Amino acid sequence: MFKNYLLVAFRNLTKNKAFSFINITGLAIGMAACLLILQYVKFELSFDNFQAKKERIYRINQDRYNNGKLSTRWAGGAFAPGTVFKKDLPEIEDVVKISPAGDILLSYKDQKMTVANNYFVGSSFFNIFSYQLIKGDVKTALAEPNTVVISESIAKKLFNDQDPVGQSIKIYNDKGMKVTGVMKDMPENTHMKMDFLQSWATLSKIYAPGIDDRWMNDGCTTYLLLKPGVNPRALEAKFIPIVKKAYEPYKSAGEGGVYTLQPVESIHLYSNLMFELQPNGDGNSVYLLLGIAIFVIIIAWINYINLATAKGIGRAKEVGVRKTLGSAKKQLIMQFMLEAGLLNLLSLLLAFILIAIFLPTFGSISGLHVNFSLFLNAGFWITVAGIFLAGSFLSGFYPAIVLSSFKPVEVMKGKLSASPRGVILRKGMVVFQFAASIFLLIGSLTVYRQIQYMQKQNLGVNIDQTIVIKPPIAKIDSFYRNMTSFKADILTNSQIKGVTVSTSVPGEAVPWNAGGIKPHGADDSQGKQYRVIGGDYDYLKFYDVKLLAGRKFSSEFGTDTAAVVFNSKAIDQMGFTKPEQAVGKQIDFWGKTYTIVGVVENFHQQSLRDGYDALIFRCIPDLRSNFSVKINAANIPQTVALLKNYWKTYFPNDQFDYFFLDQHFNKQYQADQRFGQVFGIFTFIAILVACLGLFGLVSYTIVQRTKEIGIRKVLGASVNSILQLLYKDFAILVVVAFIVSAPLAWYAINKWLQTYAFRLSINWVLFIIPFIVVFIIAFATVSLLTVKAALMNPVKSLKTE
Repeated sequence: MFKNYLLVAFRNLTKNKAFSFINITGLAIGMAACLLILQYVKFELSFDNFQAKKERIYRINQDRYNNGKLSTRWAGGAFAPGTVFKKDLPEIEDVVKISPAGDILLSYKDQKMTVANNYFVGSSFFNIFSYQLIKGDVKTALAEPNTVVISESIAKKLFNDQDPVGQSIKIYNDKGMKVTGVMKDMPENTHMKMDFLQSWATLSKIYAPGIDDRWMNDGCTTYLLLKPGVNPRALEAKFIPIVKKAYEPYKSAGEGGVYTLQPVESIHLYSNLMFELQPNGDGNSVYLLLGIAIFVIIIAWINYINLATAKGIGRAKEVGVRKTLGSAKKQLIMQFMLEAGLLNLLSLLLAFILIAIFLPTFGSISGLHVNFSLFLNAGFWITVAGIFLAGSFLSGFYPAIVLSSFKPVEVMKGKLSASPRGVILRKGMVVFQFAASIFLLIGSLTVYRQIQYMQKQNLGVNIDQTIVIKPPIAKIDSFYRNMTSFKADILTNSQIKGVTVSTSVPGEAVPWNAGGIKPHGADDSQGKQYRVIGGDYDYLKFYDVKLLAGRKFSSEFGTDTAAVVFNSKAIDQMGFTKPEQAVGKQIDFWGKTYTIVGVVENFHQQSLRDGYDALIFRCIPDLRSNFSVKINAANIPQTVALLKNYWKTYFPNDQFDYFFLDQHFNKQYQADQRFGQVFGIFTFIAILVACLGLFGLVSYTIVQRTKEIGIRKVLGASVNSILQLLYKDFAILVVVAFIVSAPLAWYAINKWLQTYAFRLSINWVLFIIPFIVVFIIAFATVSLLTVKAALMNPVKSLKTE
């Protein structure tokens, strides 16, 4: 019996090649798109899932308050809480602290390299986290000062095939560090990326004794390992009296803090605080893409239902004959379900081919590190099996019920008619398809327009034709002399327009955070937090920051090392109502007095996702930091080579590491751009698959109304009037889809735009353009069949029964 069912199914597929092709292609595209998105979503949701103790690992987040007002939210907060909490609260099993140590220059014999992912790490690191130590003892590797654990990649570059453990490597060609362990490179799906782990004892005993007791120094990321069964919310409540006591000495300055616990698994998707160890993802975007995957596969299944029921009218006599010869309804249902399963299987095979073809492209667009190894992943095949079984049942059940319900007597007499409920259901499914398509298209257009909006806004700072050279880190006898000579020499070349040195450049968060700054002589309670940028005399002029009052720094004023410049947000925070009021006033800044000599306009230090910071600019002529060089765009390669030669002259032990500032700034939008591209591609796929569904409904409708069309033409109806009749029904469906989707889309994009401090306004263009696009696409799809039906010879139409 099964063999017979299978034979009939194959015959039906080959007999109706056009319908089979459309069905298989639509389902295959839907399956491939769904599986690709699910791989992306699975990767984003997998961050830190490999941690064996993940249910008990929590990061301490710090909210710093000033006079009761939230001033900063930190991922890397104070150094003391981890130590004090562990001592006073028995619910905590272990604690580990992590603090960035900056770029370093490593050397071993003749091998040299610069390392960026360099951190001070507590000795409990490998007890709490499940990063694999290939060589060394997890208990002692980070216990002593001047010891270090290196990644497998660094070990290969520095030591080749030698065993690094026990060897001594130099930092800055000076300080020796003993290698006590080699760590396997951290996986991609972790919120921290580290290559060089210096022991915490190196920081706390050599560089900064007593730092573990400090509540007002920030930059320490602290993780707790809770004992089994501990309620993190209850533990947070116990932080309050400890923190209140710790902040008592700073009460007069209005300082306060709230400490909360965040599960390690949620950090990647739900954390965007100061001093994150790495840029994180966006949970809302991930779940939105998951919604797209569900939309696409449902639309593909709906297509099959519409096409199967449309084509089923042509099989009515087959069903009638089968029932007359004794076939039971159960057998007919089994026949049609088997056909659905076969078609889903063929679609799945085609989907694999599409995935294999487009996987590299998808990886490049999404930024996801995917390869063909996903075909070896058990989770992938479980997902495949789930989609196949669900698709076979959901797409096959309704057509099977409908087709097996035809009454033999009515079929043989030619009285077959569509069920009103069936017509409404089919139209409802098409409305769903186009509502989903319009919703996705509105979302895709909004993402694109928001990115364009951010990139086209005036930043208030000139970053064009600017190269940033990372600071020299090797020790030399006279850094200041070499720095000034380097600047003076490159400025003699006509290709160089300007040069400056600063602690921060546009496109990154300002790491220098200073609290307790207040008007000179004011009560400590008036102290507030500001971001501070240190630069030489030329910094503000170099970046063309607009002056509102006073003056910028100048070497002509010998007192400018005791001068500061505020931005507009900073003078508002200090209580001045006009820029002119601030000029000449003095402030207390960490025990020293500085004079405000100028006020500049707010500018976008970071992307427009973030609001303006309250910035204070300090003049520090002998700064060892980033060099920003304004160049002539006429011959960039030659200019870069020139800078490199001068660099080697004055900083021979340092690598010439540079980047273009405009590209660096726009990297902040990379995640948004990738999200927009993925969103746009799968929106296009959803619309394409929805058009196939509309094709099915049009086919069904024309089959039902063929005789009506013939009669109308005999009675004198024109081709245009018949086309209008057919177009009207489908135009109504698209309008209804728009009415359903527009409010939902408005709510969704409004929520999404709220995550941006600077955003475009929601206007009618975001809704009308998607509606017009979908309407035109639907009109063209309908035209493929309706024009042919309207032009059909009425004699042939009247013979259809």
